[in-house]
Parts: sequence; C-alpha cells; structure tokens
Amino acid sequence: MADIGIDLLKAATYLTQGDLVAIPTETVYGLAANAYDEAAVVKIFEAKNRPAFDPLIVHTHSMEEVASIAREVPEVAYQLAERFMPGPLTLILPKSEKVPLLVTSGHDSVGVRIPRHPLTLELLKQLPFPLAAPSANPFGYVSPTTAQHVQDQLGEKLPYIIDGGSCLVGIESTIIRLDGNEVEVLRLGGLALEELEEVVNVSKARIKTSSSNPAAPGMLSSHYSPRKKVLLGAIETNLKKVDASRVGVISLQQAFPGVPEDHQIQLSPAGDVSEAAKSLFAALRALDSLDLDVILAEPMPEQGLGRAINDRLQRASFQQKNGE
Repeated sequence: MADIGIDLLKAATYLTQGDLVAIPTETVYGLAANAYDEAAVVKIFEAKNRPAFDPLIVHTHSMEEVASIAREVPEVAYQLAERFMPGPLTLILPKSEKVPLLVTSGHDSVGVRIPRHPLTLELLKQLPFPLAAPSANPFGYVSPTTAQHVQDQLGEKLPYIIDGGSCLVGIESTIIRLDGNEVEVLRLGGLALEELEEVVNVSKARIKTSSSNPAAPGMLSSHYSPRKKVLLGAIETNLKKVDASRVGVISLQQAFPGVPEDHQIQLSPAGDVSEAAKSLFAALRALDSLDLDVILAEPMPEQGLGRAINDRLQRASFQQKNGE
C-alpha cells in the first residue's frame, strides 16, 4: 500500500522518477504525474482505468507557468486569475507543444489551474514541470476528499499520498472556456457562477454534457457514481417506492421519519450549500459502504454551489435513469 505523509521531497523524487503521487487540493485529491512525461501520464490512465478520450487537468503554481503551458493566454484569463487563482477554477486554453496530446485527449486545448492548497503549491514550486492530475479514484467513482479515500481505492497503485487533510471545497473545479468576452462553462464546480459573473459575462445556456470526446473532464453524462443505485428527486415521494429500512438518504438539512438515523446524512444542518458541497462526496462514500438497496438524494437550491452539487447528483444517478 502507498505511504501517507507530508514529505514533499519524497513526493518530488517519485514524480521526477516518473511515478504517481496523490496530491491534496482545495477541491478533491488528485492523482498526479509529470504532465510533460507521456510515459508517466500513461500510468494515470492505467491506475484509474480511465478512457483515453477523457482529458486531464494540468496543475501549476503561477500564471507565469500557465503562460508556458498554454500557447496563448488572453487578458481576461489574467483578470480571472487575479480574482480566483489559486482556487477552484480551471481555464481551457490553447496548449503549447510541451503538453502531450495524451493529456488533452487529442484536443488542441488544455485545462490549467492553480490549486489552493499550501502543500501542493509548495510541491509545484519545487518541481521543474507541472502536474497532470485528475481525481485520485477509479474512473467514474466518487471523488476522494481525504488521503484515506485515496488509500482505500488506489493505495496499491501508487507509492505515495500527501496527506493534506480534508478538502475545504470538496467538489471539483469549475471549468470554463474563454470565447472573446463570453465564458462557456464546461463543468460546474467549486467556483459559483455568481462569483464568475462579477468579473465576466457567463453564458449559462452553454453549460452542457457530452457522452463522447469531451473537451474537459467531468462532462460525461454518467460520472461521480457510487456502486449503489442513486435516485434523485423529492425524498418524500421516492420513499413511497422503496423499503425505508433499506435506503440511505442525502438531504440538505431535513431528517426523514421511518429511515434509520445512521442511514441519513444532512449535508448542512444550517442549509449552507457551500458546507453541503464540502460534505457531498464523503456522504456518498459513507452510504455506499452500508448494506443498502438505494441512496435517495434531494436536489439542492439552484444557487451558488448548489448547482454544482445537483450536477454531480444528476450524473451519479444517470445510469439508473437510463436503465443501464
């Protein structure tokens, strides 16, 4: 199994040798490799059983480094970076020749972000290369928000996990593609649309999913799924369809009579969608570990990070809705 610790020199040594290291970020834990080393990047896809058509995000520590990863960086990118980076925002930019096509799944653009975690930022500053790092979990499963989550799922497939504690945001980064003064949102995430709109025009109508050849990670219709069936909708209604003693419940703040107390998780007793986002993936993992027939989840308020939570829940329940 992987060692777990905070030895950045050890992590840097493994990465320089072409090995994988799990890194903490403010969003979720990432499975990292040298983004410029194609052989190392191959190990990411193998460890996650990730299809080659799903691109990776490249992580670095400064906008100066972003300018070497991307072929062009428009002025609006610097405006966004001044406000939101380091932070849960990924920019899709034209890629430089340094970035292997394997990282971008053949696209001429690359997703780049600056993570807001002190250990990972310090590690990136010590390395002479950026890190390609999708979430550190088997492909399609719930993303990890603690070092132990990574150990439980991928511990036999990498030598080292940096333990940065629980992720503060708990949901993946918001991914945007810049189109002049418009912003196309490719994935809802840890940066709310309301915050983006304070800096740029956001085309909400252009939020979309893709079933093949996505331009960015997390765009597949089915994703972030536990092994248990997830049923998304009004919990009172869905409870009438199932044996209440055999279900798990994920709600914002309400408890439901008839469901065992230890089968229910309220994401935020105070009704705070940011707190709910931080707790979402851990809640899905916890209920997925129990002997249950189904997980019932309710939609969150369509504001702030509530939109991103709903996006993840919809993808987690997609296979069940489509009879797969």
